[in-house]
Amino acid sequence: MDFATLKAAWPWTEIAGCPGRFVLKHPGPALTLADLLGPDVRVSEHRSALARDVVLVARLADGGLISYRRPDGGCLHTLNTREGLARKLAQLAIAPA
Repeated sequence: MDFATLKAAWPWTEIAGCPGRFVLKHPGPALTLADLLGPDVRVSEHRSALARDVVLVARLADGGLISYRRPDGGCLHTLNTREGLARKLAQLAIAPA
């Protein structure tokens, strides 16, 4: 899976003021990272004092996904270019792996 394939497969909207970052429009409440990426993509889980929800990160060769798992189990999914991913992880104080 890569950024371009994922961007073409789902309805993403650019996040205003956040170059290289896109949010998934109207995901179903149970849509998981595995649904978006397939079962073989490694996902890391993080807690950040700067995010109210659990942060899930899946890295791609040319970017990655950052998803925020809500208390009800649903997720807000964001697709990021390499630069957008690095910038957002730094903002959340999550070390790159």
